[in-house]
Amino acid sequence: MENENQTVVIEFLFTAFSHFQEGGFLFFILLLFIYLFIIIGNSMVFVAVILDSRLHTPMYFFIGVLAFLEIWYTTTTIPKMLTNLISEQKTISIAGCLLQMYFFHSIGITEVYLLTTMAMDRYLAICYPLRYPTIMTSQLYIRLTLGCCFFGFFTPLPEIAWISTLPFCGPNQINNIFCDFDPILNLACVDTGSIMLIKVVDIVHAMEIISAISLVSLAYIQIIGVILRIRSPEGRRKAFSTCASHLAIFLTFFGSVALMYLRFNAKYSFFWDTTITLMFAVLSPFFNPIIYSLRNKEIKGAIKKYMCQSKIFTCSSRTAF
Repeated sequence: MENENQTVVIEFLFTAFSHFQEGGFLFFILLLFIYLFIIIGNSMVFVAVILDSRLHTPMYFFIGVLAFLEIWYTTTTIPKMLTNLISEQKTISIAGCLLQMYFFHSIGITEVYLLTTMAMDRYLAICYPLRYPTIMTSQLYIRLTLGCCFFGFFTPLPEIAWISTLPFCGPNQINNIFCDFDPILNLACVDTGSIMLIKVVDIVHAMEIISAISLVSLAYIQIIGVILRIRSPEGRRKAFSTCASHLAIFLTFFGSVALMYLRFNAKYSFFWDTTITLMFAVLSPFFNPIIYSLRNKEIKGAIKKYMCQSKIFTCSSRTAF
């Protein structure tokens, strides 16, 4: 019989932020700068892709969608982190925690699918350049993007719905910087380790990550092989430059995601847990506009063009963006 004296938990407490008490305001300023840069930088990339007709190609369409997703991906966690860094009450309601988990993972999974699709797009463009225009039509890449969003937002839904039915009546302390599956499941008043659904979901998540890493790796092995056979140094340079941006984002995002969610029974210290979490939750979206705008002449030119038209900057023929 259930103990009537058990306390029903209505909110969770983030204890991880106690490690940032010394210098908390400095961490707040740094994280605020990063968040504003992510929002402004990715918004500039997204708007440039929409407004510039020269960027209405599959590759830039996917880049624009990725930039849009990064804005919302970080918005699910960083504003709450900022609040917790300077607030005395570092709490979140159960409903808020479930919503944060759902949107963080659904958008993250969508990005996994999208980055894999982008790798396949580059594979077709470089390995089959003559057939590429007939294969990657506007209808196809729009459908692929919608498919990434559908499966991304559907995949975590059953797990979130099941977690919402669990009783929380004991400790309410989360030793993490935002709500995630494992820390929340550890607080449930039932033994979740023996529940088959959890094991199945863990296997599904692992298969998603491993499959995406395998597909992208195989695609780039083929791509590099084709590029190395290009006789023109300028052609090789241009092909490498086109793929380097996507590969850099892939390594940053997938590397940290694999370390976090494919750890199996491995345990990390709080420092490494937090570092790995920040890699895919904060730094990957931070690097996205840097890599795609500073390394890409077309996007850089489009951003400069519309900044000048909107009189954000005074531009001249000698202006270097």
